[in-house]
Amino acid sequence: MAALRILVVGGGGREHALCWLLRRENPDADLYCAPGNPGTAEVATNLPIAADDVDRLADAADMHGIDLVVVGPELPLALGLADRLRAEGRAVFGPGRAAAQLEASKAFAKEVMAAAGVPTAASRTFGAGELAAALAYVAGHPEPLVVKASGLAAGKGAVVCATREEAAATLRAMMAERAFGAAGDTVVVESFLEGEEMTVLAITDGEALALLPPSQDHKRLGEGDTGPNTGGMGAYAPVSLATPELLGRVEREILRPTLAELRRRGAPFSGVLYAGLMIDATGAPSVVEFNCRLGDPEAQVVLPLVAGGVTASFLSVARGGLPMPIAYPDGTFAVTTVLAARGYPDRPEKGAAITLPASLPEGVTVFHAGTVRDADGTLRVAGGRVLNVTAVAASFAEAQAKSRAAAEAIHFDGRTLRRDIGWREAGRVGRSARTA
Repeated sequence: MAALRILVVGGGGREHALCWLLRRENPDADLYCAPGNPGTAEVATNLPIAADDVDRLADAADMHGIDLVVVGPELPLALGLADRLRAEGRAVFGPGRAAAQLEASKAFAKEVMAAAGVPTAASRTFGAGELAAALAYVAGHPEPLVVKASGLAAGKGAVVCATREEAAATLRAMMAERAFGAAGDTVVVESFLEGEEMTVLAITDGEALALLPPSQDHKRLGEGDTGPNTGGMGAYAPVSLATPELLGRVEREILRPTLAELRRRGAPFSGVLYAGLMIDATGAPSVVEFNCRLGDPEAQVVLPLVAGGVTASFLSVARGGLPMPIAYPDGTFAVTTVLAARGYPDRPEKGAAITLPASLPEGVTVFHAGTVRDADGTLRVAGGRVLNVTAVAASFAEAQAKSRAAAEAIHFDGRTLRRDIGWREAGRVGRSARTA
């Protein structure tokens, strides 16, 4: 039987984690990554094709006789890569352009949720030329509030504003100064949701669901969840807050109604539906955001927990079948610490040489996110988020300690990290131990 030929699209930490897992599940596969990075080069063949170059990616799929394309980032999905490849007979894991609007347009996502009765923050949408109306709305809005660029803004388009003045300044930056380019031409102003955030990732054919372990990302730059929003400074999984009862509510009240509404609109979703949730004090979930792909850094903390079944599930969905069950053992925990460049998220400094330890402890994997390798082999910083250090262990405390220690053993000038990833879970674990 011929080896499976797989193409992963993207070049960040999520794509390194995908390649790492797909190689582990398929040791004999012909595995490619476009454009990839120095980490993916260790487990796959990198192709020098940008993730948004739809024409060249389609050509590469033909040239290499690809059996399965896994699209990592949101931009190529929003550009219709999956539609193009499916039209050419390729099995693709990832939604088409119409369904990908669930992430590419926050305004569209709000429309879908309203029609489906999905719980989310109250909001108003303002288009180009409506800055004055948006400012007037904000002037009477309770504090705090959230201003979101409707389009794709690399995970940094949602701004939590403590005051109406801050929200007005954010609106001007987005709509008048175009701080996020076209992504901010339309904005969503919404009420601030109180509670604890959690991410649920569901592999789906548009109806059936196979859930991955729930995770919690840390968006703020500084410890204790302080400082500016980033693309994510670390994550842990699973989350003890995610009881079977809560996950059942997420399926019934959020995932299934959203998928049904997309089908009703003629935009059926297949791939990974990412639900970024807020869990309030009563345990009720509301949607903060939807993404149309695996999260980053959530993929780097969730995929190492998986014992098997990802390739089979991706293939089945890509070929029009049902998602297959994903195996992951009970009693296993993962923590990912992100190493970022100095100046991240606004002005990351690039070019610093990176020193990795000669060996890593058992259960620790380093995923490359923003790195490049010189001709002489020197590894250097090439992005805002540089490396993701994931530790898997038999307890949360051990995974947390191993991830932090391994991250501290990596050096480059300007290295920035949080040493408190999983601090809420650590508090829960501590309380449980004291009451046991």
